[in-house]
Amino acid sequence: MTTREMLHQLGTVLVIAGVLLVADAIATIVWQEPISAIYNGVTQDALAGDLEQLEQARPSVVETKALEKLESTTRRMAFLGRSLRREADPGDAIGRITAKTGKIDSVIVEGTDPAELRKGPGLYESTVYPGVGGTTAIAGHRTTYGAPFRHIDKMNPGDRIVVEMPYGRFVYRVQQRKIVPPTAVEVVKNVGYDRLVLTACHPLYSAAQRVVVFARQISAAPRGSARGGADTPVPGQKARRLKDAGLSPDAPTGSAP
Repeated sequence: MTTREMLHQLGTVLVIAGVLLVADAIATIVWQEPISAIYNGVTQDALAGDLEQLEQARPSVVETKALEKLESTTRRMAFLGRSLRREADPGDAIGRITAKTGKIDSVIVEGTDPAELRKGPGLYESTVYPGVGGTTAIAGHRTTYGAPFRHIDKMNPGDRIVVEMPYGRFVYRVQQRKIVPPTAVEVVKNVGYDRLVLTACHPLYSAAQRVVVFARQISAAPRGSARGGADTPVPGQKARRLKDAGLSPDAPTGSAP
């Protein structure tokens, strides 16, 4: 092979590499970073399987005895939330978050270190699991690794966010959205009610600031082992049950629509 032919082949390789880099940049701007998106898609599929197994698992003998002594679903969900927190390792699947406006549908993992956030939205270790009482905070990427929180800057007051844990389904209504510096750790502090806080880097392709969505819990319904026993209705549970049955939340139980 002559020097001229070698240079021609090298030039072709460089042109192809340049085209691929440009295509990757365009895809990242329009959609998200494609390579990490593929990795995240595979990881999320595996996490979905882990979450299904977690939801099907039965409580231990000790947990069962403790649950039998708890008379309300509120206390049972809190107990199971604390129990799951003790058992979950960083990066483990613990629940699922969905939001129509924010185009969110992802398995949540324990922890917010870089390794955990590559898998999916991560729950802050400094905050509580839903149902335990207090602030639950979840962080997520906006341009890489599936970009689960890419559109949270479009969420507005009144929008709904649903978090499903193995022991409960928690619905939140967005209160407000704020842009804050990365040092604003006070956004995840406890307030006088149960709430959800979503955080992500802002603007896109930058970590200069954070976009934060605050949402107040409006209902909680038990799932799995949190059901059963001498249950006390969870706030919002009756309204949701009637709505699912096609009835007005204000209609007396057993009345026709």
